[in-house]
Amino acid sequence: MVNQYVLKYGRVRSCIRELFEYGKQQAAIVGPENVYDFSIGNPSTPPPEELKQAFIDVIETESPLMVHGYTSAVGSNDARDAIAKALSDRMGRTFTRRNFYITCGAAAALISSIKAFAVDKESEAICFAPFFPEYSCFIDSAGMKQVIVPPDMDKFQINFPELEKALSPNTRCVIINSPNNPSGAILTRETLEKLAKLLTEKSAEYGHTIYIISDEPYRELVYGDIEVPYVPDIYPNTIICYSYSKSLSIPGDRLGYMMVPDCMENFDDVCDATSGAARVCGYVCAPAVVQRVIARCAHLMPDLTAYTTNRALLYNALTEMGYECVHPDGAFYLFFKAPNGDGNAFSEMAKKYNLLIVPGEGFGCKEYLRASYCVDTEMIKRSLPAFKALMDEVKNA
Repeated sequence: MVNQYVLKYGRVRSCIRELFEYGKQQAAIVGPENVYDFSIGNPSTPPPEELKQAFIDVIETESPLMVHGYTSAVGSNDARDAIAKALSDRMGRTFTRRNFYITCGAAAALISSIKAFAVDKESEAICFAPFFPEYSCFIDSAGMKQVIVPPDMDKFQINFPELEKALSPNTRCVIINSPNNPSGAILTRETLEKLAKLLTEKSAEYGHTIYIISDEPYRELVYGDIEVPYVPDIYPNTIICYSYSKSLSIPGDRLGYMMVPDCMENFDDVCDATSGAARVCGYVCAPAVVQRVIARCAHLMPDLTAYTTNRALLYNALTEMGYECVHPDGAFYLFFKAPNGDGNAFSEMAKKYNLLIVPGEGFGCKEYLRASYCVDTEMIKRSLPAFKALMDEVKNA
């Protein structure tokens, strides 16, 4: 007999991973050049040369104990100091190492933050559709109930009438993701100010703080002069969860952080609760070698040249074919409406053309699909006849 709760997660992969694995199987059959895989957010842009050199220098010049040994659970002082300085310089604020807990990517940061606010079995966490599907199992594993607010299909901001219905005395936290996976939408300052006002009012009404968990792995992936507001300036009771996976193209190296701002109510309690949550989840410390590299490279920013090209190519081509697409201001995903109104059915149809696009049901929008354009530009060009054939098939059905 095994634990039936975890068995279900072990046997059923996320919709993204399921399609990704299918793509690898198809590539072995028809050749990788004939599979158009838009399934997973695996950056195609290589890491910065400076980061690559830092890996080499760290391994060649630093002591094995520093490179391969344990760090403190919260992360090494050098890495946290470097991150604090980089963000202080970039945002014009003052951070210190105390604000940061280094994690194995944003997933560990999210799980630890959510678990810190699971005060009883009635606790609820609110998510706004569309949302990253893994939020569901993160919330479930913390013993909380997920409450999903339906999407704002007009601007992909926040559906405030539905949020007001969703809030309750059991609401402990609200998870936001901007720039958003899967839509690429960015929450505006006006939206965040409205959210902050509502949560402040409801916190007073319920007699306890409702926290924001701001999931920000795409914070630097923004196209054009569009503001990504610093959320704690607007709502002080915000934890930021971040990852270098997307910004520096190192998803497999697993490094991110939780950031608790000084303006947080009960700052020490929140810092220690999130640290304790990471401990009980078994997060001993993030990879030491990558912490040593980030200590040298926390200031680096992503090169958006390839993503900018891919974004324009895919968005323009699909809209010309008649697809209804959300204009992505950030991240590297294109979210578009299934021409037949059913994302699952359309995703299955696409497989006939070896075109792998993720159905939107797992994101909370079953009429939509997500295409990740952090891929080779030539693959996008090769895939366009398949997108056109799919649209024609639907029109002629």
